[in-house]
Amino acid sequence: MKTLVSLVLSAGLMGAAYAQDTATTMSVVSPVEAWQADPLVILNGADVAIEDFKWIARPVIVFATSPADPRFSEQMELLAERAEELVKRDVVVIVDTDDENLSDLRRKLRPRDFMIVLMGKDGGVKLRKPFPYDVRELSRSIDKMPLRQQEIRDRRDD
Repeated sequence: MKTLVSLVLSAGLMGAAYAQDTATTMSVVSPVEAWQADPLVILNGADVAIEDFKWIARPVIVFATSPADPRFSEQMELLAERAEELVKRDVVVIVDTDDENLSDLRRKLRPRDFMIVLMGKDGGVKLRKPFPYDVRELSRSIDKMPLRQQEIRDRRDD
């Protein structure tokens, strides 16, 4: 019996030591790093500092009061249908469906109910819509931006 108890205790201590060692060696991936590793990733607004994406990506933020909101579902379907168009334009999709806990994004952008926001790489708000918005229209809005036009010219020159 003593052998069994000491065996269980030593296994528990070894497991705790392994867990602590693993936790210290694992690095935490930032939202920017997660998006750079997988441009199709959808980020949670509560975990994002929007200024981290300045000059790196064009955030599209989808706000809703609940993930069950039909407008939220429709918007996410529209974004998923043409995700490759968003990737070409350096778009990062961020969602915030928790209106009870005010995230920094909610404080800054002050959505009422459902809202989609397009921000430029300069960090400025370029578009706000209180209804689901098609990727084709988002793409047109992005393509009219001076920085995007410069990116297109630079790609042609290469």
